[in-house]
Amino acid sequence: MIIGVPKEIKTEEYRVGMTPDAAREVKRFGTTILVETGAGRGSGFSDDEYLDADADIVDRKTLFNRAELIIKVKEPLPAEYALLRDGQALFTYLHLAPNRELTDILLAKKIIGLAYETLSKDGTLPLLAPMSEIAGRMAPLAAAFHLQKHRGGSGILPTGTAGVKPARMLVLGAGVVGTNAARVAAGIGMEVLVMNKTTDRLKVIDDMFQGRIETLPLSPRTLEQEIRTADIVVGSILIPGGRTPVFITRKILGTMKQGSVIVDVSVDQGGCCETSRPTTHADPTFEVDGIVHYCVANMPGAYPRTSTLALTNATLPYIKLLATRGIEKVIQESTEIKSALNTYRGEIVNKSVATAFSRI
Repeated sequence: MIIGVPKEIKTEEYRVGMTPDAAREVKRFGTTILVETGAGRGSGFSDDEYLDADADIVDRKTLFNRAELIIKVKEPLPAEYALLRDGQALFTYLHLAPNRELTDILLAKKIIGLAYETLSKDGTLPLLAPMSEIAGRMAPLAAAFHLQKHRGGSGILPTGTAGVKPARMLVLGAGVVGTNAARVAAGIGMEVLVMNKTTDRLKVIDDMFQGRIETLPLSPRTLEQEIRTADIVVGSILIPGGRTPVFITRKILGTMKQGSVIVDVSVDQGGCCETSRPTTHADPTFEVDGIVHYCVANMPGAYPRTSTLALTNATLPYIKLLATRGIEKVIQESTEIKSALNTYRGEIVNKSVATAFSRI
């Protein structure tokens, strides 16, 4: 098999789909690894390190022309659409539910689209989890920075100080992102409330933090009540492969305190706030009705060395499986790889993605 690892072109995206050590591992099975010139530089990996791993350094056009399987981090952007070859396989974060244009391209070119974010194992999402953990830990830090008055925030010090209360953070969703956001926020002294639609995860949070973090069921009524006192809101709601439901409507936004900060981590699946739209690390925020919105769609890309290593640790076993057994055979035999399949030879095969488009 010929595997291609292109350089990411999303704004301020420095991660890479495969480390030199991972390339060395996959090469053991007789696989050809094509790495685009400079692909690993942003994560601290030189072309020489890939050459030492017996990978081939090639230009972008050669890589897409020859590779049977493309390993990326982020979804293909419009500048890459023409490079995709009919029938090629793609293994990356796809986030198709809010992206009709990319979905249509994958269908038209009969791309085998394998999405990290929908790959399921024993009820977990092992390829989404490491990036969710990093994004969750980043969320309170990003919010804390943008609470500064000169950044558009309210000017409240998140940690508080002697005789002055700390910031109050509301977390929507108690999965990997929400749990890690709560951990960091509580660790630096914020008041934290986690809301989730089901109480099973809230019980886990309660046991984990021994009551130091408040928990409440998430409903329109409880959200309307609690968001009024929040200085920070972290949106971390996930429907694997599907469009994130909107919880913070424009009307609810209008009840928030001026200068509050929303960090919508779920923006890559459409966002849980009606006014959210994807931003970049180069221009991460915008303001609506006096509320700062931080909606960077590739948050872990800010820490590419850590993120690339964590991601590769999770994806490598599946890349090796695809390389040794063949894409078609693995799709038939592996329930985990099958769960990652979003598009297959002109058809949408993921139920959540199909449901999302039936609503458009």
